[in-house]
Amino acid sequence: MPPLPPGSRQPAFLQTLHMRDPVRYFETLRRRHGPVFRMKLLGFPPQVVVSTAELAAEIYRTDGDGNRAGALRAGYVPWLGQHSLLTNDGEEWWRHRKLLSPTLHGRSIAGYPGLIAEIAAQDIRTWPLGRPFALREHMQTITLEVILRLVFGVRDAEQGARLRAGLIDLSKATGSAALFLTPARLRAWAQRSPLAMRLPFLPTTRAAQAVRTVDGILFAEIARRRAEADVDADDVLGRLLRARDDAGRPLGDQEIRDELLTLLEAGLETTATGLSWTFERLMRNPEVLARLQEEVERGEDDTYLDAVVKEALRSRPVIFGMGRLLDEPLRLGAYEVPAGWVAIPMFSLIHQDRSVYPDPGAFRPERFLGDDAKPAQKSFLPFGGGRRYCVGAQLATMEMKIITREVLRHVRLSPADPAPEAQRMWHATLIPGKHAVAVAREQPLKRRTPAEEPKCPVHPAPSGEKPAGK
Repeated sequence: MPPLPPGSRQPAFLQTLHMRDPVRYFETLRRRHGPVFRMKLLGFPPQVVVSTAELAAEIYRTDGDGNRAGALRAGYVPWLGQHSLLTNDGEEWWRHRKLLSPTLHGRSIAGYPGLIAEIAAQDIRTWPLGRPFALREHMQTITLEVILRLVFGVRDAEQGARLRAGLIDLSKATGSAALFLTPARLRAWAQRSPLAMRLPFLPTTRAAQAVRTVDGILFAEIARRRAEADVDADDVLGRLLRARDDAGRPLGDQEIRDELLTLLEAGLETTATGLSWTFERLMRNPEVLARLQEEVERGEDDTYLDAVVKEALRSRPVIFGMGRLLDEPLRLGAYEVPAGWVAIPMFSLIHQDRSVYPDPGAFRPERFLGDDAKPAQKSFLPFGGGRRYCVGAQLATMEMKIITREVLRHVRLSPADPAPEAQRMWHATLIPGKHAVAVAREQPLKRRTPAEEPKCPVHPAPSGEKPAGK
């Protein structure tokens, strides 16, 4: 029988403490044990980590019948509900995937670029000039407004203000490291316990209160939109209200609520953080920044901008890994992982694979350009892989490119401190340690006619999915 992978022999509570700096800990374990290693964290099943794209593909092959990724995630994002794409499995997951996917691909989002650029420009005009400020806070403001307008379809100013405040509180309450590192069983007990729910300082209590507030707003908004029956609404909520599955069934209010919160969870912090890292990396690589700024000013196509965004997500992945709870044993190289364990493609390690990305610490968008880019593309996994590839990847990439371009059209950025910002864990994401502190200076804005405006191409949907309208 093949052996278990090697790994740390430290007690689980000591290994959990290392998660304060997960990137360094994972790199240490890879150096000691090789491309496959095991670890154990408090409150979680035993975990096996892989650090190459080839081994990740072996894990993704279990997506059809051999794992329960949703059950694994349900333990640490219970507020998303049982119908969420992140917490669901089996046929019900596939039903929701087929209903949600067309709203985030192809023709459904083809009209979004102008509005995203308008939202970004409006916030950029408020940025302070000539003094340091945190870019990440502004990226969060922009991406939240995009979600309000394009996902929730909010138009009323008062309703938008209430939902905006509620979603900010929800993001803070559910995104705390204290909540994420609380063992799943303890978290579940605290959320069921009347006594625990009366203790306002507990992270579980704060999260539950924030969820209740947002739920009240969302269910009222869903009811209002159902009553309107607007057949022309092009926001995600409007499309979900009209969606029907193969049997002609619509989505219920709870199902729609769960998917709206899923899009918030998967799209707000991740996109804002990806943008923050993009500018953090650009500011510390002035030659790349100068070339991109010049191409934006000339109205070049998105080829180099696309490579810059990819290199930012490669060098500073927002999500360090996403696991699968195995239903049956899995062979990984010379080792076998038992059923009931978690297998994790670790993006933060895969993106540093020297055999694919020579000098991985360098910021080189050219990795994703030209005829030699195929290996880099194959190992590029910021949105995961397999059947559960991120449903919002196309919209997120479009959003990052449009916002990056809009920033460079309005201001010139430089780092407040030349030293790179460290990667710091926030919930399940890796954010810039100082929130991407920058200094902005005014950029003479070259006005372009609509014909001169660069187009943001709409990429095809992931394999196995049909773009909307096809």
